[in-house]
Amino acid sequence: MFISSAFAQTAPAAAAGGDMMSSLTGMLPLVLMFVVLYFVMIRPQMKRQKEQRAMVDALAKGDEVATSGGLLGKISDLNEQFLFLEVASGVVVQVQRGAVLQVLPKGTVTTK
Repeated sequence: MFISSAFAQTAPAAAAGGDMMSSLTGMLPLVLMFVVLYFVMIRPQMKRQKEQRAMVDALAKGDEVATSGGLLGKISDLNEQFLFLEVASGVVVQVQRGAVLQVLPKGTVTTK
């Protein structure tokens, strides 16, 4: 008596190409986040790895180096995978090439 009948209304027809545009706009933030992530994190990391690899490949006998374990020494011999560091007079330690963090300036390491 007091309640009137309710009828469902039909949705208006979508414009042609509207679905394509909305899907592109939905993916735009994801694409922008990937681009920013690449330039802020991935690219600098790859650059550092390339520099580290070049430094390790350029090691030569007589270079003074610091290792990731904190050893300082002069390279007395080296091969494909390992270095032989002289950490003190007559004390030679074998370490992996990848453990070298940096090449020090000549005269930094003094052996007694």
